[in-house]
Amino acid sequence: MVRTYLLLAWTWLRASAQYPVSLAMMVLGSFAVNALDVAAIWIIFQHTGSLGGFGLAEVMFLYGTADMSFALADTLFGNVDRLSHHIRSGSFDTMLIRPASAFVQMATDRFSVHRFGRLAQSAVVLGIALPRLGLPWERAWMVPLMIACGVVIFAAIFTLGGALQFLLTDAPEVANAFTYGGSALTQYPLSVYGEQLVRGVTFVVPLAFVNWQPALYVLDRPDPLGLPYWLRFAAPLAALLLALAAALAWRAGIRRYRSTGS
Repeated sequence: MVRTYLLLAWTWLRASAQYPVSLAMMVLGSFAVNALDVAAIWIIFQHTGSLGGFGLAEVMFLYGTADMSFALADTLFGNVDRLSHHIRSGSFDTMLIRPASAFVQMATDRFSVHRFGRLAQSAVVLGIALPRLGLPWERAWMVPLMIACGVVIFAAIFTLGGALQFLLTDAPEVANAFTYGGSALTQYPLSVYGEQLVRGVTFVVPLAFVNWQPALYVLDRPDPLGLPYWLRFAAPLAALLLALAAALAWRAGIRRYRSTGS
C-alpha cells in the first residue's frame, strides 16, 4: 500500500511539475497566507505579555507543532475530504474497480506540492520557537512524538469526515469544522477557551492530544483544569483509538456504498 501511495503521489507531482512557475507561486502563496496567522499572534503579544498564561515563545511552539501536524496530515491525506465530489461525478466507482486501495487513490488524488508552503511555514515557526524555550533533553523527546500523534489524529479525522460522506454527500463542511477548525483551535493555548470545550476536545474529539496535553509536559506546566497528569502521555493511545475508529468507519462506508450509476 505504501509503494502504491508513493507511485501515485509521484505521478501527480510529475504532472504538476510541468508548470513550475504556477507551482512555485502556489507554494509561496500558501506560505504567505498562513504566515498571516503568525502575524496575528505577534500583534496580540504587542498588547499583552501572555495569552492564557503562556508567553510568546510558548504560544509559537503550540502553533508550530499544531500547524506542522495538520500540514503533514493535509498533504498526505487531506484529499479524502473530497470524496463527495467523486461520488457525485461517478469517478469513485472507477477507483473501486482499479487494483489499488480506494483510500490510497483518494489520498493521492491531484497530489501537489502547493501544500508544502504551509508545512515550510510551520517548520520555520517551530525552528524559531524551540531555541527560545531552551528545553532540556529529558522533555524534548516528546516533541517529535507529539507531532507524529498529531498527524495520525488529523488524518483520522479526515478519514472519518470522508466516511461520513458515504451517507451525507454534502458533508465536507461538517468534516472541515473538525479538521480546519481543529487546526485553528489547537494553535492557541486551550486555557483561553471554556472548560466544557476543553473537556470536549479531550474526551470526545481528542484534539487536545495533538499538542496541548503533550505540550504541558514539554513546557513543564500544570494543567489549568487540573486534569490527570497521565493524560500528557496519552497522545499515542488517543491517536491509535481514533485511527482504528476511522479505519472501521471507512470500511463500513465502502461496504454500504452503492454506485451512483453514472
